[in-house]
Amino acid sequence: MNKDILEAPAMNALLQQDPHRVVENREKVLEVAIGREVRAYRRKQEITVAELSAITGISIGMLSKIENGNTSPSLTTLQSLANALSVPLTAFFRRFEESRTAVYTKAGEGVELEREGTRANHQYNLLGHIGSNASGVIVEPYLITLSDEADIFPTFQHAGIETIYMLEGEVDYRHGDAIYNLKPGDTLFFDADAPHGPENLVALPARYLSIISYPQEN
Repeated sequence: MNKDILEAPAMNALLQQDPHRVVENREKVLEVAIGREVRAYRRKQEITVAELSAITGISIGMLSKIENGNTSPSLTTLQSLANALSVPLTAFFRRFEESRTAVYTKAGEGVELEREGTRANHQYNLLGHIGSNASGVIVEPYLITLSDEADIFPTFQHAGIETIYMLEGEVDYRHGDAIYNLKPGDTLFFDADAPHGPENLVALPARYLSIISYPQEN
């Protein structure tokens, strides 16, 4: 078995999320979003934590807790940070507010585009996109269609984690040194930094969902 694919016992040990859990402490998500914004603005202005502490009078330890989302700063503290960083107070809440939305795309209305590395007759339809959000993760879901004249490219590489779910057709899909035969209903989950792509187009047309996730840059 390929070492890149987790065996069932190891995978079960990593599954900590309850998909039906109701998050009662929404403030914690807000704290994380504020912390990321404070850090991003500080780094953008090339100010160290020690320098920001000296400007605002807020201790280094408290600033560290704020940037890591471990404490809920008062409005007075946030105003001091906003003044020191020359941004409006509302700037610290930007990502939190943006993350409250959902993206709905009706059938056939995905945006057709060419991603970097796209080859001939590989149709990419972007089904939605959420950029800045409190989770710090960008997710891009694509519907990929391969036609009879589609090229193959076994050396496609990019940042993040990718999940492929086969909908139609049959493709031999390469990841690193391994090749996986994907048929409808099959799933492949992998580190997208390794060379990957359709090695052999067995039955066409082929369609699969490709969901790519990667950390957003602050």
